[in-house]
Amino acid sequence: MEKIDMALVKRLEDKAADIRKQLIDMTYAIGHAHLGGALSMCDITVALYYHFLNFNPMEPKAPDRDRLVLSKGHSGCLIYNIFADMGMYDKEELYNGYNRIGGKFGQHPNRKYIEGFEASTGSLGHGLSLAVGMAFAGRMDRAGWRVFCITGDGELNEGSNWEAIMLAAHHQFGNLVAIVDRNRIQGNGWTEDTVTLEPLADKWESFGWEVRVIEDGNDMQQVVAALAALPPSDPVKRRKPICLLANTIKGKGIAFMENEPKWHAGGLSKEKRDECHRLIDEARKVRG
Repeated sequence: MEKIDMALVKRLEDKAADIRKQLIDMTYAIGHAHLGGALSMCDITVALYYHFLNFNPMEPKAPDRDRLVLSKGHSGCLIYNIFADMGMYDKEELYNGYNRIGGKFGQHPNRKYIEGFEASTGSLGHGLSLAVGMAFAGRMDRAGWRVFCITGDGELNEGSNWEAIMLAAHHQFGNLVAIVDRNRIQGNGWTEDTVTLEPLADKWESFGWEVRVIEDGNDMQQVVAALAALPPSDPVKRRKPICLLANTIKGKGIAFMENEPKWHAGGLSKEKRDECHRLIDEARKVRG
């Protein structure tokens, strides 16, 4: 195992804490957001955008950029805050235009209105199919960029995902990485009470993917190790596509939200907002 750059881990941990606080502030300002799943995928998404993804916020349509498809589009509020933090959008524009008539920041992202998003998502189960199409295009163009797709675990109930998984395995796209945010909770409760997913890693493997499990997808050291260990993207070489199965906690970082299905979405009072900030700061001190 390669030595992990702990300075990078610390920098990304601090950034993830900052983004969590910005997400909390946005939720308080606008009154409602899909917090639980945004918090669970925060660490791996921050690691991607602030280090591993070939993405220039000042040139979001650069031809050689890596593509990231957010299949679990209801967590777009997280990436909105990342883009605002990167200087792509003004926070007041985000706060005043989120989920409002005439505003471009919907609860689910629309690529026609928000530069930086590769796909309009929100109807769950379609993002991976789009990502497979992009990987196919990359192979046809012999392009060096990579395609990432972040899916929720609950949306794996959708059969279209498994069609995409079969197709990607058949063509052996060496430029495709699927990331499953395995927080075990979906909108109507626990995933295993809704439709049993386990043994999930075995299912991906049986469909022809290479599965790499991140035991704690909210541990930045493990996230960095997993992303750093990815082989170079190769659009031509036939290789099993990779699934990063990231075990996460819904509502991670906010003790009263963690593993609570009711926090799939919700709003915050000023008192709760302040409590969230305190909890995030306390967790940052422990990590530091």
